[in-house]
Amino acid sequence: MLKILKNFLPIPAKNTNIFIKTLSYFDVFGLFKKDPFGNWMVLKRMVIFIAGWPTYWRIAIANKLKIEGLENLKDLPNTNVFFISNHQTYFADVITFYHIFCNLKWGFGKKLMPIYLFSPRASIYYVAAKETMKAGLIPKLFSLAGAILVDRSWRSEGVNVKREIDTSAGNNVSKGLGSGWVISFPQGTTSPYAPIRKGTAHIIMANRPIVVPVVINGFRRAFNKTGLKYKRRNTLLTVKFKKPIYFDENHSLDYITKTVEEIIEQNMPEMIVEWNALKELAKKGE
Repeated sequence: MLKILKNFLPIPAKNTNIFIKTLSYFDVFGLFKKDPFGNWMVLKRMVIFIAGWPTYWRIAIANKLKIEGLENLKDLPNTNVFFISNHQTYFADVITFYHIFCNLKWGFGKKLMPIYLFSPRASIYYVAAKETMKAGLIPKLFSLAGAILVDRSWRSEGVNVKREIDTSAGNNVSKGLGSGWVISFPQGTTSPYAPIRKGTAHIIMANRPIVVPVVINGFRRAFNKTGLKYKRRNTLLTVKFKKPIYFDENHSLDYITKTVEEIIEQNMPEMIVEWNALKELAKKGE
């Protein structure tokens, strides 16, 4: 109970202004606090509140949400926690994480109780492609809730490209980890069994966060690619949180990348590998 109550206490601001710092001790709603990217926390809470009601209906009423492994989240610290997950839609996946984490803040169990929207967990961030979050009003609104925007070096507007790596991405993720929890989809795409981007391993090596693997399923069946439109209702959506893992200085870049691929269950099955190999041979024979 005490741990849950602590979730609602204001965090003192790291500010040299004595007046602002004093107010922050009583600032339950985050009126005088900004996140490390300069966004007002009260604005983030308003966005989560507004977007939370219709999205709650979509994931918990129109569909069936099953959450597993919540016991693995109970003793996590408030900062430097890195959630890595497979990816199935642009927005429905990460929105579901927000609902679960806000629900957890209130000490609720596996069933979502949307009263948490009145005081949501705001120190949540997620890594997203810049082009995705600027494509329309709704993505821009969702971006205000905590998007860490990155330029993908391998893909742009649906086609493969090759451009310089966005070096600011790692620094921004580090800022997010220093302030709260960060959600990342290390494949950088909603396609199943896509390769794990080594940027994730670099972030882990640089920050040594607590890494929480997550495996989701059902979102691709329930929603379209964006996650904003239904494909089929009454679909079982599963979110499984695995035990936290820790990497240290003895773990190499390749080891971390391979481990991430396995723990989010995105290592390609042998039968698909063989099928792809046969398809390539057939192409060469043409």
